[in-house]
Amino acid sequence: MTRRMKTMGFARVMAALAWVCAVATAPAEAAQPSTALQVFAAASLNDALKEIGHKLERQRPGLAVRLNSAGSQQLAMQIEQGARADVFASADERWMTYAKDRDLVSGDITVFARNRLVVIIPKTNPARIRGLRDLSRGGLKLVLGADAVPVGRYSRIVLRNLARDPAFGSDFATLTLRNVVSEEENVKSVVGKVQLGEADAGMVYRSDVTPAVARFVRVIEIPESSNIVASYPIAIVTGSEHPDAARAFVEMVLSAEGQAVLARRGLIAVTATKPE
Repeated sequence: MTRRMKTMGFARVMAALAWVCAVATAPAEAAQPSTALQVFAAASLNDALKEIGHKLERQRPGLAVRLNSAGSQQLAMQIEQGARADVFASADERWMTYAKDRDLVSGDITVFARNRLVVIIPKTNPARIRGLRDLSRGGLKLVLGADAVPVGRYSRIVLRNLARDPAFGSDFATLTLRNVVSEEENVKSVVGKVQLGEADAGMVYRSDVTPAVARFVRVIEIPESSNIVASYPIAIVTGSEHPDAARAFVEMVLSAEGQAVLARRGLIAVTATKPE
């Protein structure tokens, strides 16, 4: 064996030993967080709570905030069926009440944000929608959340409110609902179908019209007198495996820093209040 070959072999051995030592001495928490906090949150909260979760992770080394985003009704059912969760944040008080009545959440239930609805249409506007009254025009493809989904229930309330306005006519809600071609399980699906041009219009939360989405859709405002102000409650799940971390997350959401994140993400920040 030549001296050059011996040198190369020695170098490979030393490199392998260095790698083994590096793995052996790496901090355990770098590979696996000591606490994985499971936050079940309404789809419309995804971006805001993800950012708040990252802030909490920086304050608490070893903590990893895992976000499960879906329709509030889906999340409540998942918790009821035994899914491991530590925090539940709903897009309406109906599903939080459902969870409370079944002892799925415990302690204080606090409204931490609010939201309003808007109508969105594709930027190309193939249906030539000029205003809300056009939603009742025959032949349109309208996408709403399913009635069990908070945004779907709110959308139907808004349509009924508009029908009380003589400018729209008493049959406005009935005619508009005839144009519904799809009922979605969460608000992000409504946004996606309009954004992709698979629907002529949809009703979503204002916070869902992010800068990325706004590149593809136009917004039609709903008169304040007919609109809905959605309330978002949050609570710790009964039997949470990490109650201290869960409380810390809720406190971060309610803090001035957390409220600033919610406002920046298009939600209406609130002074923490307990729902009646």
